[in-house]
Amino acid sequence: KGGENLVWSGFTPAGYPKAVPMALADHVEANNLQGKMKFNLFIGASVGAETEDRWATLDMIDRRWPYQTGKNIAKGINAGRIRMGDKHLGHFAQDISYGFYTENGRYDIGIFEVSAVTEDGALTSSCGIVAEAIGLCDKIILEVNTGQPSFEGMHDIHMQQKPPNRAPFLITSADSRIGSPYVPCDTEKVIAVVESKNRDKGRAFADMDDTSEAIAGHIMEFFAHEVKQGRLPENLLPLQSGVGSIANAVVGGLAKGPFQNLSVYTEVLQDTMLDFIDGGNLNFASACSLSLSEDPGFPRFFDNWDKYADKVTLRPLSIANAPEPIRRLGVIAMNTPVEFDIYAHANSTLVGGTRMINGLGGSGDYLRNGYLKIMHSPSTRPSKTDPLGITCVVPKAPHIDHTEHDLDVLVTEQGLADLRGVA
Repeated sequence: KGGENLVWSGFTPAGYPKAVPMALADHVEANNLQGKMKFNLFIGASVGAETEDRWATLDMIDRRWPYQTGKNIAKGINAGRIRMGDKHLGHFAQDISYGFYTENGRYDIGIFEVSAVTEDGALTSSCGIVAEAIGLCDKIILEVNTGQPSFEGMHDIHMQQKPPNRAPFLITSADSRIGSPYVPCDTEKVIAVVESKNRDKGRAFADMDDTSEAIAGHIMEFFAHEVKQGRLPENLLPLQSGVGSIANAVVGGLAKGPFQNLSVYTEVLQDTMLDFIDGGNLNFASACSLSLSEDPGFPRFFDNWDKYADKVTLRPLSIANAPEPIRRLGVIAMNTPVEFDIYAHANSTLVGGTRMINGLGGSGDYLRNGYLKIMHSPSTRPSKTDPLGITCVVPKAPHIDHTEHDLDVLVTEQGLADLRGVA
């Protein structure tokens, strides 16, 4: 019913419930309940546009935490119809377990997509905040997705204790496992089990172009220099790459590079990470989600399951983005901002300092704690009215998400600026 606090599974368009949210949208549309049946929506990150973006179109969302993608939901946020809270995703994952976002710290209903219903519970293609949130939901709806392969065994679920009883995460490499393949679920709370055959509708990525290849080239040259100087080992350190076409293309360029026996400790795995594995350059990848494209990403992964499944571990957001393992492993963080300025401030969220795009995401979790903190961006982005584009390097960013204290290296296709030790 309207006004309830809902938790969904999902992290990017992967592992999110589809049948139940779409049925609710159909109900609202058929009965002219637009604006009369609104929910507070808490999800680990964004999900498929056919669910939350349609909900936004039907005015079904009151509050939304902490990250979203979709034209209609962004319009609703910037028009003030949807109240969005923006947060470091790593913080959100732990804060939800602390009870920070609702009056009593609990949630009315959790809707979770799973590969199967077992005694222990099983997840599908993303972890997100399910491990933390499932125990805080008064009622649970499980969507069993039989239209995708079972992801059983790919997850490493570690249930944290709250401070002051929290123990260290004993993750010493990207392929470390510290938990169980399953999320425990109180079956007494399960009010419905729904079958779904809907596959994840991952976002399409732009092809590599001269700009992204140039950016990747500068980064590879920088890595080679760091290896020569003894600041990086020959197989580098675990890589993190953010979401989006530019990050995907840069990883594609690195996949063609000279570095071998690499590992990845990141938030999401995008299409070109599969190129890394196919090329034999990537030994293992740890992530929170498979953020692959609907085509060819997910079909490629499913068709080559035996090749990829043993090289990937999926972790809860609270661990994937936790400062402790990121610092211990010495992760090389690479992310794309809206813009950065000559003071090495970066804006990742607000166009013109006022218009929300998606949210901060997990970039800050990695940029504040990584061994090397790299921001890469084309120097300009074409607009509808200007083919040359709007500059992404500005005198002073109108909104600052990442300060000069967080960043080491800025890269465009024009070149690379190493800011370490510069005063």
